[in-house]
Amino acid sequence: MAMKIRLARGGSKKRPFYRIVAADSRMPRDGRFIEKLGTYNPLLPKDSEERVKMNMERVQYWLDKGAQPTDRISRMLEAAGTLPKKERSNPKKGAPGQKAQDRAEEKAAKAAEATEAPAEEPVAEETAE
Repeated sequence: MAMKIRLARGGSKKRPFYRIVAADSRMPRDGRFIEKLGTYNPLLPKDSEERVKMNMERVQYWLDKGAQPTDRISRMLEAAGTLPKKERSNPKKGAPGQKAQDRAEEKAAKAAEATEAPAEEPVAEETAE
């Protein structure tokens, strides 16, 4: 039986709440699961301890039995220190688009012009009345 440690969605519309579960990979996302291992509430701030709660002993038990964590769960386990960090690279994802690159080049060109030829300060003429 192919086991997964994954998220099962709960909560109402636009108010997500997830259970971290050990389930057969053939079962539906919110369907039958074998054991509830914790919870994940994405609406809480990232530094909150209540955001992710896991029973680490049971998670380790299922990992030892061969359960495969999903990508999101593996990131949570890496943050908790249970799994070693994987090397991920998506160099194109973080790069700015073509229009943003063009705007940056124009801005750099204008900045270079301003530093090369500083504009003379206009002299304020006094008017005699």
